[in-house]
Amino acid sequence: MLGFHQYHHTPFTIHHSQFAFLPFLLKFKPEICVIYLAMIQKTFLVFISSLLFLSFTERRNEDYIPWNDDRKLSWDDFKMASPSNTRDAALTTTFIGFSFSRNREGIKFDIECKFQKSRSWVRVNNEYILKHEQGHFDIAEIFARKLNKEVTTFLAKSKQHEELNKIYTKVMTEKRDMQELYDDETNHSILKGKQAAWDKKIEDMLEELKEYEEY
Repeated sequence: MLGFHQYHHTPFTIHHSQFAFLPFLLKFKPEICVIYLAMIQKTFLVFISSLLFLSFTERRNEDYIPWNDDRKLSWDDFKMASPSNTRDAALTTTFIGFSFSRNREGIKFDIECKFQKSRSWVRVNNEYILKHEQGHFDIAEIFARKLNKEVTTFLAKSKQHEELNKIYTKVMTEKRDMQELYDDETNHSILKGKQAAWDKKIEDMLEELKEYEEY
């Protein structure tokens, strides 16, 4: 997913003292009261909208698992119902988000690597297949670190933020190619020798990019 939007969360508060002031307005200034009621209605609508937004954001956050070496996937994380017309054992959906902004201090960027529960499913659930699916998530993390490395290296030499889109697209293309190669060479984990070789390869690549894990 490609995203470059900046989100700003503003807290909303209703002060109950506003309502205590209403009887005075009703008695002496009815024309002001109409305006004030409109203000309260608008404030209430904004408040309700903010609650709905925060509720949606909370549910959305619960749908994603950030990559963490100490938090491996479990089959309970695969929430989507498996299709009835497939022979595949499982499907893992990962997300790498990238956003940046520019200010007087320069360009700031943020990277996310997450597993999405609601778009991941399992049909055959054993530990061997789960490890293969974890490999897909780990490959996503490899390219999140690679993106961090390439963007950091680029920004050390240039402030042309237009190029960041190209870097992201290039790294995501490489990620897609490696995910496909992982499945092709292991035959979706069926070839155990190839799977073992890929397990070691993924481990080594994560270690090689360890200095870029803080993004």
